Amino acid sequence: MVDILDRVRNKELRSKIVSAEEAAAYIKPGMNVATSGFTPSGYVKAVPTALAKRMEKEPFKINLWTGASTGVEEDGALAKVNGIAKRMPYQTNKELRNRINSGDVDYLDMHLSESAQFARYGYMGGGVDVAIVEACAITEEGNIIPTTSLGNAASYVQQADVVIVEVNATQPLELEGMHDVYVPLDPPHRLPIPIVKPNDRIGTPYIPCNPDKIKFIVPCDVKDHTRPLGEIDDNSKHMSHFIIDLLDNEIKEGRMPANLLPLQSGVGNVANAVIHGFVESDLKDLSVYTEVIQDGMFDLIDAGKLSFASGTALSPSPEGLERFYKNIKEYRKHLVLRPEEISNSPEVARRIGVIAMNTAIECDIYGNVNSTHIMGSKMMNGIGGSGDFARNAYLTIFCTGSTAKGGKISSIVPFCSHIDHTEHDVDIIVTEQGLADLRGLSPRKRARVVIEKCAHPDFKPMLLDYFERADAATKHAQTPHLLNEALSWHQRFLETGTMKK
Repeated sequence: MVDILDRVRNKELRSKIVSAEEAAAYIKPGMNVATSGFTPSGYVKAVPTALAKRMEKEPFKINLWTGASTGVEEDGALAKVNGIAKRMPYQTNKELRNRINSGDVDYLDMHLSESAQFARYGYMGGGVDVAIVEACAITEEGNIIPTTSLGNAASYVQQADVVIVEVNATQPLELEGMHDVYVPLDPPHRLPIPIVKPNDRIGTPYIPCNPDKIKFIVPCDVKDHTRPLGEIDDNSKHMSHFIIDLLDNEIKEGRMPANLLPLQSGVGNVANAVIHGFVESDLKDLSVYTEVIQDGMFDLIDAGKLSFASGTALSPSPEGLERFYKNIKEYRKHLVLRPEEISNSPEVARRIGVIAMNTAIECDIYGNVNSTHIMGSKMMNGIGGSGDFARNAYLTIFCTGSTAKGGKISSIVPFCSHIDHTEHDVDIIVTEQGLADLRGLSPRKRARVVIEKCAHPDFKPMLLDYFERADAATKHAQTPHLLNEALSWHQRFLETGTMKK
């Protein structure tokens, strides 16, 4: 057993230190189990691993609520034994994705900023039976010091009948003080969130918790298994350059200050590459108000270009995580982690004028964006926080490669097979081919710009042919479509393995 006595500063709570197996034995079939974790950071590891082993011998299911995706020891282990009945609000695990798309798991794909309140109101079928939260320490008062993410942990602890704390000895104690925990009241008692710049602090550096709620404390010595990031390829570099050129022009036109407005960037390789591109730009004194802090933001700090970044999770590559731990005393000066209700708050995003940069699976010629479903039916990961920012940002940008599957799929299509972000919320679409600025354009003008700027040359003639025939057939309607052909590209791929004719 990991020696965690020094990390459990409340001496009375030390009597509650048990094994992961003993804590997992408390969890009963059908319980609503809510955990910490946002991306594979700050998620619980020991208890869900023990619970999955128990489910192998004694099959049953629980309902699992988190902040977003988690690691293999949680989503992966529980999905492998088919131990999840209902899951919310976001995931990225292959095993869990397969369970969702085979009907084994009821999946609620939600705007992340809404998920904690949704749970508090009881829409998930009752309240939180058990909250399991990773901590680097417990204070003398019994409050919980989080680790590399906050997610919905603070709200879940507030709601829970019982709290289980995993004290992870691999998480450095220097994380203490990096968090700003603030859980808003629910309407009609909610007050304005008093954040006007990314480095504002409005809460406590710990998750408040009545020590009587803590039933078990479990030692853990498993590190965050964060995901590797791919090398920054030429396509990503092109997209980053297009965006930086656009922002430079915004400054020249007087629509933004010289250090821009606060940046928001989604998760993954493309998003990280776009942020990394700012390192080589002339921009400086940048600020970030986002969900996840990835390797590219460490690059900006090292280059002296990032003044401050606010998020809800550290989500770097394994190498980036080691880099963060090694330089934590310096990096923590520039970082704060908040609950996702606050990091993704539409109120705050609108107030401070966020520049939202997120990724798409596909975009259509009118500016609608699909960020969740493959061929209209199969869930990929989920909407995450992209919708929180897209509708409320000062400037909303979506990036995608112009093709997928080795050129067999066009990411620019006549009509999206699933729509997460409507044309009303999308300002800019970027591929490695170019950037389409859709601001101030009617749908028919948008279509021509998207086709010209963003489509791959292999598909550009097909898209233009579709639009011109639709425009003529509908006699120049507001949003011309040939309903019998609008999704024919997807159908052709399903039948032949390519969207090409």
